[in-house]
This record gives sequence, C-alpha cells and structure tokens, in this order.
Amino acid sequence: MKAGIVGLPNVGKSTLFNALTNAGALAANYPFATIDPNVGVVPIPDPRLGIIQEYIKTQKIIPAILELVDIAGLVKGASTGEGKGNAFLGHIKDVDAIVQVVRCFEKAPGGEDITHVEGSVDPIRDIEIIELELILADIQKMENAASKARRNAKGGDRDAIARMKVIELLDPILESQKPARSLELSDPDLIKARDMLGLITTKPILYIANVSDDDPNGEGALAVKVREHAESVGAVMVPVCAQIESELSELDEADKIEMLADMGMSEPALGKLARAAYNLLGYQSYYTAGEKEVRAWTIPIGCKAPQAAGVIHTDFEKGFIRVECFSVDDLIEHKSEKAIKEAGKMRVEGKGYTMHDADVCNFLFNV
Repeated sequence: MKAGIVGLPNVGKSTLFNALTNAGALAANYPFATIDPNVGVVPIPDPRLGIIQEYIKTQKIIPAILELVDIAGLVKGASTGEGKGNAFLGHIKDVDAIVQVVRCFEKAPGGEDITHVEGSVDPIRDIEIIELELILADIQKMENAASKARRNAKGGDRDAIARMKVIELLDPILESQKPARSLELSDPDLIKARDMLGLITTKPILYIANVSDDDPNGEGALAVKVREHAESVGAVMVPVCAQIESELSELDEADKIEMLADMGMSEPALGKLARAAYNLLGYQSYYTAGEKEVRAWTIPIGCKAPQAAGVIHTDFEKGFIRVECFSVDDLIEHKSEKAIKEAGKMRVEGKGYTMHDADVCNFLFNV
C-alpha cells in the first residue's frame, strides 16, 4: 500500500513525513527502510499480530507496510511550470492514494509565526489549490491520450473506443474543475478504460489536518472545516499534530505512552493514518503463522483465496489447491491450532472462498 503525501509549503508536510518514518525506524522487529530521500517504508500497527504470537510462538513478527512518498514540487501554478513544475508527477502517478496535509494552526508551538505561502491560514483554499493543480495535470494528460485513442478507435479497437467514451465523459467534469473520481461508472469496460488513463484525481484522497499541540484531536474551527469538507466529498480526514508526532518519534515506548496520556491521545498518528488509508482503499489483512514468523498480508476486501495466496507468491495462486483457515477470535477462544481443529473450527476452503478480515491461513498448492 503506497500513499503520496502532498501539501503547500509550510503546512508541516515534511515534519510529519519525517516523524512517521522515524516512528517506523523505532518499531520493534521490523527493519525500517528508506528507499530514497523522499520515500519511507513504515509498519502498520496491528495488535492482532501480538495476539497470534501469544498462542503460536514465532521468531519474529512482520506487519503489513505502508509506503509513504513525500511528493515535492506541488505549489500553486505547478501545472504551468511554477516551483518544480510537473516534477511531482513522476512520484504521484504510482501511489494508491493521495494524502494531503492541510495547515490548521495559526502559530507554531511556542508562539512562533510561520509564514503561509498564500499569506493567511485557510485550509479550504489550500485544498482547492492542490486539487486544481492535480486536475490541470489530468487535463493535460487526457488531451495527450485523446489523439491516440481517437485514431485507434476509428480502426475498431475496443479498448480505444472505451477510452474515448471515458474521455468524453470526463472532459466536462475536469473542465468544471471537479476531480475525475466524481465520475461514477458501473460498466467494467469503462472502469478498465478509466484506470488505463492513469489520472491522478481518480485516486482516493485522505486529508490530514495538521493541528496545533493544544488541539490534538482536531476539534478547533479550522480542523472542523476540513472534516466537513472531507465528508462532503466522500473523503476521510485525520487530525494530526506534526510537532507532537515529531517528539513522540524520538521517545522510547514507556515515555511515549506517558506523553500520549498527558496529551489526551490514545495512540500516535501512524495508527490512525494506517487505519484510515486501509478503510479508504477497501483493504483488509490476513495472517500466516509458523515457527519462523507471523506475518500480516494486505488484500482488497472481497478477494478470493487464490488471489490472496498470490500476494505471498505467484506460484501459490497458480497451483492453489485449498486453504486451511481460522480466525484470530477462534485462536483467542481455543488457545491453539490443535484445539481449534478439535472444536471443528478449522475451515477448509476452495477456490471460490472469499477471504475474511483476520483469517489465519495455511495455503496448500502444487506447481
């Protein structure tokens, strides 16, 4: 799962990115990795992994991961060459979701003034600026795709005909400064054609309201505006104080728990962000457990067993025979795999099985 973090200058984007990726570095039993200066891989907090290891002893825990891409160069006028121009497009085109950091504080901790690039703090205006730049980039991309699709459509190419239909439907939407995700499609051919266009604004969006340290739960007027906007467009908003997260990322576990309690917070931002991204993208987790490791795997809701097996290795999907599975709740109730089998709770499922969240699986395959 990969998310691209965007935001105007001086909204706290880089502070938050550094805090989240440093928190990943401190996570137990997981090797934090920096792929390049603006990409970090962090573990997704999942208490069910600890529960599984309590009953099935393993050497290590491997959680699912969230890849965060700090996307630079996105400023007002980027689509026409301002700032770093369209340099951001190379990073943002491959992400699964867009995470926009929006400034919802007037002054930094300690009362320091931080100049906003637009001269004032207005989160809704900032959201509209970023969205417009992404829409303009999509318009340019669609114009480039239209001429090729039009030529191929004349020759009877079915995919090209579908692409032209989608382009015709999207054109008035983008020109009216609405994102491509506003277009609802049900025809599988048109959905496939839309996805092949690779437009940025088809990606789901999650807003992070970067709040002040005296409003960690985002109850202030500016954060409320972002929450209401997110709800109005079917998006998600998560309140985060980047400054608090930066301080938390430097602490050991005991001090972190104490600071969270002092701030009236139940957990660091990474947990909230990961769950929100999971829900936004329609993902769920299943688990494998053995002597070497217990591991979380990310799959779409509705995924069939062979495709879930393929997440581990393509050979598992190609040679899929069946899956033996039980739930984490079954493990809590019966305490061991042996007891689960004796209680008749171990399920044997075939190719048509739809995976459940929190399944613990053993795949049988032959290639």
